[in-house]
Parts: sequence; structure tokens; C-alpha cells
Amino acid sequence: MSTYSLAEVYAARKRRDSWWTVYFVDPVACRVALVVANRTGITPNALTVTSLVLGLCAAGCFAADELVAGAAMFYLSFMIDCVDGKIARLKGTGTPFGLWLDYVGDRVRVVFCAGGLAWGQYALTGQVRWIVLGAGVAVLDLFRYVNAPQMKRVRETIKEARAQATERAAAAGLVPAPRKGGSRRSFGRRLNRYLARRRVRTHLISGIEFHAAVFVVAPLVGAAALVPVSAVAGALLLGNEIFLVYRMWLFTRRHTVSAPQESREHVLV
Repeated sequence: MSTYSLAEVYAARKRRDSWWTVYFVDPVACRVALVVANRTGITPNALTVTSLVLGLCAAGCFAADELVAGAAMFYLSFMIDCVDGKIARLKGTGTPFGLWLDYVGDRVRVVFCAGGLAWGQYALTGQVRWIVLGAGVAVLDLFRYVNAPQMKRVRETIKEARAQATERAAAAGLVPAPRKGGSRRSFGRRLNRYLARRRVRTHLISGIEFHAAVFVVAPLVGAAALVPVSAVAGALLLGNEIFLVYRMWLFTRRHTVSAPQESREHVLV
């Protein structure tokens, strides 16, 4: 069995990740990954299943109004979920099925935890707002993770069309027009470089921070914090998604004019 160093585990981290993962999960997950890689033969898929089981345990704790235990189980579930990716990259044992299992497992965990949280508080109070809260959390999460791959697909389609147009222009001996320089060089690029050096994505709140706020931070604070924290986190996540969709729309407006007709039919918004 190979012996890995902590530096090798660090090298197996994602190039950029959410700030919650970078600062609050990776310091633990990397050391757990080191032990798993050196002392066990546990596969990434087995870790993914373990993460899902822990997530379902978290949902059970929330349903029983054991909020602190639920928060701890959810954190542990997410931490193990981070370990499986590091092991897959470290040992080169990732598989396409593993990618699917990880993605679907995350969605199942969130839906069950949202349902458990809603049911636990509804059973105590009889207030319908808890059912609305659970449904809102689940819908926002599903929208985020359905929307993201579709936006990526749009961008990839446009980039492919631009590459084909550039090849045709080069073959015809045409020189592409120079691109206009942007005015947002200074602060935006400096901030992006600053965050990149620390492996942090530029998004203030993504799906991961949303999950952390709803299922870890709010339950640890107490039942009174569940609605306000979830509402603020949900509003920030929705605002971020609207901003990303707006940027994608601007991107399509700038670049679809040169795309072939058959490609444009799929990317115009």
C-alpha cells in the first residue's frame, strides 16, 4: 500500500472551492483523507455512501428536534463527502458512476434534511411556516444544481461555436477583429487573484454556504434562528443565481452573433 504525505493530500484539493469548505472543512477533511488513504482500502464510492447515511442520520436528528446533533451529523456528512473527492484525485480511483453517486447523494441529503427540519419544528409548533421553510430550502437547492450545469452547457456551446468560426476565418485568411479591453480591470481582477491564491471562489454564497447556514449554523444557534438565517441565506443564494444568469445573458448577447444558426437556436436566451 502506498504511503501518502499531507502535502500530497493538499495537492489533491480542488483548485478553487467555496470559502466554507476552504476554511471550515478542508483543515479536518485533509487529515481524515490522509488516514483513510494510508491505513485503509476504503473506496471513494464507499465514502460517498457513508456520507449519505450520515446525512440521513442528520435528517432524523432534525425530525426529532435534536438540532445540535443534526448540525454535527450534517457537518460530518459533508466533511466525508469532501474526503471522497480527495481520495479519488489522490489515488486516481474516481469513476463516472462515482460522479453521479456524489451528485445525487448530495441532493438526497439536502432534501431529506430540509424535510426533517421542517417536520421536527412543525410537530412541535403546528405552524405551517415550517413546511414552507422546508419546501423553500429544497426548491432553492434543486434550482441551484439544475441551473448550474445548464449555464455551463450554454457557455460551452458558445465557445465551441466561436472556436469553429475562428478556424473558418483563419482558413479564409481573415484576421479577427481585436477585442475591446474592459474597464473593470483593477479591483475585480485584484480581488479574483487574491481569492485564487487562497483557493476561494469569488461567489459570496453558493450552494455549499447555503447548506452550511441552514443545516449547521442556524441549528447550532437555536430554533429561533432557523427561519431568519435560512431566509437571509436563501435570499443571498437566489440573488447570486440571478446575477449569474444575468452575466450569462450578457455573454450570449455578446457572442452568439457569430455562432452558426444551428448552434444559436440552442443558446439564445
